[in-house]
Amino acid sequence: MERDGVVIRRTADVAVLAGAALGGLLFAPVFGFSALLLPVVMVTLAVYGVTELGRRHPGLVPWRPVLAVVAGLLAVIETVLSATTVAGIPTGESLAVLADGAVHGWQLTLQSTWPALPEGRLLVFVPLAVLIAAVLGIELLHRLRRPSVALVPGLLVLALSQAFVAVTGTAAVLTGLGYAVIAGLAMARGTRSLKSLVPAVVLAVVGAFVLFAADPLARPAYSLKDSESAPLAAESVTSPLSEIAYRSRNPVPRVFRYTGDTPSSRRWPLVVLDDFDGSNWFPGGGFRRLGAEIPPTTGIGVPAVRRQAALEVTGSSGPWLPGQASPASAAGADVLVDEARGTLIAARPAPSARYTLAWWEPEVGPEALLGAATNPGLPGGLGGLGTVPPAIDEFADRILPGLRPSFQTAVALERFLTQDYRLATGDELPTGHGWPQLSRFLLDDKRGTSEQFAAAYVVLARLKGIPARLVVGYRAPDRPEGDGAYTVRNADVVAWPEVAVDKVGWVPLDPSGAAARSGSGSASGIVAAVAEVRTRLPPERQLENPRLPPGKSEEERTPGAMDWAMTAAVAGLGLGGSAALWGTAVPAATGLRAWRRRRRKGRAAAIAAWAEARDRLRAHGVPVTAGMTVRDLAKAAVVFGEKSTVDGLVSLARTVDAALWSGTEPDVATEAWASVRSVRKGLGRRPWRLRLRAAVNARVLRPPR
Repeated sequence: MERDGVVIRRTADVAVLAGAALGGLLFAPVFGFSALLLPVVMVTLAVYGVTELGRRHPGLVPWRPVLAVVAGLLAVIETVLSATTVAGIPTGESLAVLADGAVHGWQLTLQSTWPALPEGRLLVFVPLAVLIAAVLGIELLHRLRRPSVALVPGLLVLALSQAFVAVTGTAAVLTGLGYAVIAGLAMARGTRSLKSLVPAVVLAVVGAFVLFAADPLARPAYSLKDSESAPLAAESVTSPLSEIAYRSRNPVPRVFRYTGDTPSSRRWPLVVLDDFDGSNWFPGGGFRRLGAEIPPTTGIGVPAVRRQAALEVTGSSGPWLPGQASPASAAGADVLVDEARGTLIAARPAPSARYTLAWWEPEVGPEALLGAATNPGLPGGLGGLGTVPPAIDEFADRILPGLRPSFQTAVALERFLTQDYRLATGDELPTGHGWPQLSRFLLDDKRGTSEQFAAAYVVLARLKGIPARLVVGYRAPDRPEGDGAYTVRNADVVAWPEVAVDKVGWVPLDPSGAAARSGSGSASGIVAAVAEVRTRLPPERQLENPRLPPGKSEEERTPGAMDWAMTAAVAGLGLGGSAALWGTAVPAATGLRAWRRRRRKGRAAAIAAWAEARDRLRAHGVPVTAGMTVRDLAKAAVVFGEKSTVDGLVSLARTVDAALWSGTEPDVATEAWASVRSVRKGLGRRPWRLRLRAAVNARVLRPPR
């Protein structure tokens, strides 16, 4: 029995240490498995070695936690911070980086793209967390003799790793299985009781699979990364969009040079602007420190080829740096990146910069683009429009009537602007991109620079339900210089729109024709595919909506739609009870909230009706932010193609305006809720599957962000 007891105690030690180590290794999506394996294993072995030393020499037991911490810190320094040591001996720099990483490493990691660079300052907090969990776990096990309590520190490390990035799919099943084995080993009281692990393991596998399959909303997991971005330098900068006319009038100054395997039809984006308040365009999203390498951007479902070029920037104003829509890495410079938009900026202001840029470029042919749907799920595609002038609203309705949002419609809209409007040249160039300037461009002058062409295209596309964004950058010169490098000058500045295409990502268009003024004879890749689509596009009167796959409607192509095959599989696993509970609790909660909203009077009634309409549309997948107005929501709802829904929101907007700005306390409850009924009537025409999904969408129980 004594021998059996010794074995079990050591087994429990190993289990507690394995639980701490497994939590640390689950940071693999953040740093990479290979970067974490050695430090985590060495820290765990160091603590185990001290534990064995205390078992053999009981006089050292009171000093066990101190010795374990010292041994673990040495293991961290030798495996993660070896560059700061001298002949393997820690230095003052080692301790300084260790302390800085312990305090700031986790936050710097959240502010980086993933996989993050495995730098000591960033990585060190993971083995330190494992060390703390291992030491606490061993002490709780040996002093309290309660294995279940001793496992808690390791579980806290696991919880921290999941707060960074949650494991899913097979990894989640294996993690659940691993912790079931670890818990069983820790709590087993004899060798015979190890047989009790079998049913626990089976239950863990079944439970992990059920949890993996039973996400009825298919939403991405929460991550601390969502609320962290790199701080930006506090400086006033001019938007590159406002500099187009100036640079066009001063064409000679050099902006940057580059070399690489790139066609002369290349465009170099400088900044993506996807938020419009009626006067100015703004970049959206946040910036992060560039990590090891960014995988292809979300939205690219076709093969992507990796390209590379070396750039030397000398004449760019502000922090903006030339980049590409889906950057992979930027070696040689300290840069920040907006992952969703591809925008690069210098982390610190500098007059020049040199870096080697790598990026992903989708490989797609014209056949795939001709019948492609748009992708309203990509960030920024259906951003704000401010207060749309009624004349522009009517003008947009007359363009391409009857065509639903698709890439074919987007190219037809580009052709409309190219044929009916002309590019301004000479010294007197129009400037501005707000509603007054765009109204004059679209309705009166029909003459502008690429600034007005691109801005006008984006607002018209959004009014037609096509997700689009505005990009400012540079076109490539016609030919390289004698040394093989391309020199980009002020004259090459251009703005263009990009359209979000399903499974392809952002596709650049050129309504002004300015981007094709150089390199037009050597188009390749996606540029050549778009050019072929233009040649195949039928005349406007012959345009028809692309055919949808058999058995599908336009609404069912909405991103994030429920996977009904998975739902059937979940039901087959016996989750009918859970589904029934979910299906009754969520509608009951939303119904109770609607009843309470209808009881409000005066201004509060109008605001409550607006909140109810907003939440109805959120349940059906319309992107809603906390700052959206009723009119903004009406524009976003155009994608449904239901006139009743849009008319109801427009009517509700007038009611809300009257309630908030009339100066009195009007009784608008009847009108406001009549508008809500109109919105619900339009949503009621959607397929029953989408209505059922909306009815059980629990996200609408929380306020929009």
